[in-house]
Amino acid sequence: MAESHAEENPSLAAFEVRNSPEGLLRRYARGRVRHFAARQIATVSGAIALWLLVSPRAALLVTVLAIGGELVDCALLARVPALLARGIPVHRLLALTSFTAGIQGLTVAATVLVAQGTALEGEASLFSFAFLLAAVLNAGVVRRYHPQAANIRIAIFAVTGVAGYALEEMFDESVEGLIYNAFGLAMLGFIAFVFLRFVDRAERRRTEDSRRLLVGQEALERANSDLRESQAEARQLALVARHANDSFMLLDNALRIIWVNEGFTRMKGFHADEVMGRTPVEVLAGPDSDLEALTEISRSALAGEPLRIEILNYTKDGRQIWVEAVFAPMLDASGTVEKVIVTERDITDARLRAIELADAKERAESGARAKAAFLATMSHEIRTPMNGIIGMADLLSDGALSEDQQLYVATIRTSAEALLKIINDILDYSKLEADKFAIVAEPFSLAACIRDAAGILRPQALEKGLFLDICHERPLPDGVLGDSGRLRQILINLLGNAVKFTATGGVTLTTRVEGDDAGVALTLTVQDSGIGVAPDRAERIFDQFEQADAETTRRFGGTGLGLAISRELAVRMGGGLRLVEGRGPGACFELTLRLAKAGAEPAAPNVRIPPDEQLLPFRLLLAEDNGTNRLLVKRFLEGHMITITEALNGRDAVERVRIDQPDVVLMDMSMPVLDGLAATRAIRASDQPQPWIIALTANAFDSDREACLATGMDDFLGKPLRKSALLAALARAQRHWTGEKALGPPAQDAVSGGSTPSDEASQWKSPPESGTTSGRSIRSSAR
Repeated sequence: MAESHAEENPSLAAFEVRNSPEGLLRRYARGRVRHFAARQIATVSGAIALWLLVSPRAALLVTVLAIGGELVDCALLARVPALLARGIPVHRLLALTSFTAGIQGLTVAATVLVAQGTALEGEASLFSFAFLLAAVLNAGVVRRYHPQAANIRIAIFAVTGVAGYALEEMFDESVEGLIYNAFGLAMLGFIAFVFLRFVDRAERRRTEDSRRLLVGQEALERANSDLRESQAEARQLALVARHANDSFMLLDNALRIIWVNEGFTRMKGFHADEVMGRTPVEVLAGPDSDLEALTEISRSALAGEPLRIEILNYTKDGRQIWVEAVFAPMLDASGTVEKVIVTERDITDARLRAIELADAKERAESGARAKAAFLATMSHEIRTPMNGIIGMADLLSDGALSEDQQLYVATIRTSAEALLKIINDILDYSKLEADKFAIVAEPFSLAACIRDAAGILRPQALEKGLFLDICHERPLPDGVLGDSGRLRQILINLLGNAVKFTATGGVTLTTRVEGDDAGVALTLTVQDSGIGVAPDRAERIFDQFEQADAETTRRFGGTGLGLAISRELAVRMGGGLRLVEGRGPGACFELTLRLAKAGAEPAAPNVRIPPDEQLLPFRLLLAEDNGTNRLLVKRFLEGHMITITEALNGRDAVERVRIDQPDVVLMDMSMPVLDGLAATRAIRASDQPQPWIIALTANAFDSDREACLATGMDDFLGKPLRKSALLAALARAQRHWTGEKALGPPAQDAVSGGSTPSDEASQWKSPPESGTTSGRSIRSSAR
């Protein structure tokens, strides 16, 4: 405890240093050396007496003995500070100074014995005992500083006294005198003992009192300092509360106002004398105040619970202001509420800003919706001429063309399809932003979906001399529930990027499934041997409009939306898409999905393009205001026994259905007079024979498809219109009115051959033999 106080109080620290073993030794040495001359007064006085009464020789001997011992002792004591500075241990110096103290004590004892032995019989007894008593007292009063030295001196002087008494009694034949002298000597010793014990205890008490006094002074100074700081802090807080912009109120335990600051007057308009003794509700509440909030304030304040709340106040002039109020109850030792401190801050402007921010957010969202609508409209307007470009390219490719002409047509088609890919990405991005991207769960064949996606990219891989591997680590389930279209879209994006960014080698699509009763966990990995992704771009590769770098954009083109859209689709389907680093050369993307099992319900049949001769004769109404689109449809259907009539607007289409009664109507959505939806509703509302209506539109939102079907249309075709898609839609219509289940076998798969998914799955059960892939690998390659 003393050490901790000493660390905080310099005076106490100095006191402890002075009273430590080293400090006491220094003080002992300094005192003995300083009072050397004073001690020799008794020595010189005794020597003079011996000179006059006994002999000069005795006086000289006594002087030499006494002063010699003192010189030996003081010579060492004078060097104590220097020896301590040299690092001599304290305990060693204590032992040395105790030894010299013994020498000094022996010289004093010898002086006494010489004086007593040279004096006449019995004449020097009193002088000798008085001199010894003085020496004992002198040694005892400094005992606190050096107990060992004092004890040695006192012991020597006691033995000397006994020896002197014995020497004297050798010549004294009186028994009574012997007894008296023994009692006298004992009384002198007792008096010396009592006196020295008193002195020692007094010194100890004085030391402890000094220590306690210093500790008390330190505590008092600390208390005074704390008090001064508390007073200064209280003054500062009072100034802060008085001059703060915020409003401060002090309430009693009945919630009556007993003090307000200047900020209260500035904020509310009330002076202190106008509100004293009234409750805040009486002063500040108004018609629009929240009664529930006021009740909660009273309840929490009286219960001693702190509360932060936003409430509506009324100023003196009737203005409404919103304040953030903090109620802080002050409790006594028993937990009873004594006072309540109320702090209020005007947040009227903040609430107005919050309203403005909400309005700005609404405007931003409205702008985002307008942007999405604009993108969708522009997509529609671009798809319409694209329908003519791609359709005419398809028609030209069917004709007898020279090799150069075939190259020109292929270039037109490739460029148009690249532009269409960009349009599709922009449209998908606008769908995601507008939150119009619907995910459906329908039964489908997982194997067929993967084969279809790979089959679409196979021609590009062959053209570049690349292989395209599909490796199944385990057999795939026959049927699952999910959105096959979105899964196919993700795979086409991944495989398309892999083929585009790979110059040599190829692309491997690996499937891994783990199933239980609830469903299957599907992992699809697309690994290529292309340019890969730089580590510093890996974090941003999934951002919108991001590519690996500007050189990649210039070299390969594209919008940078494909991966962003793919990952968003994967997330919305309950999975994820990530870039796997450290898988060797090229890039590696991993798609994970959780799909439910389809059970025994078969997947919906995929109607393939029937051979031309399979289409039976029927009547077709082509409702389309764009002449190029009408021309394309008529050219696509050349060679089929189909009677085509045309309508240039929606009203004309309704009339032609009434007059001609067609079997199938190709209904464009964007026509003058009546659009496709209105025309369809008019047709379905009539009591005439109903045709099979196929929507024909450049709008590709899921909501557009749903709107078409909800209106009463039977099928949906998007633009640009491809011949194969048109024939497939007509085949579905023909199947509807003929009742046939199929119009011919499906076309052979472009990647894996003609086995059905079920048959193919059974063949994948063979274990892998070697290499980096396992299971059954299906390869398309130009090598």
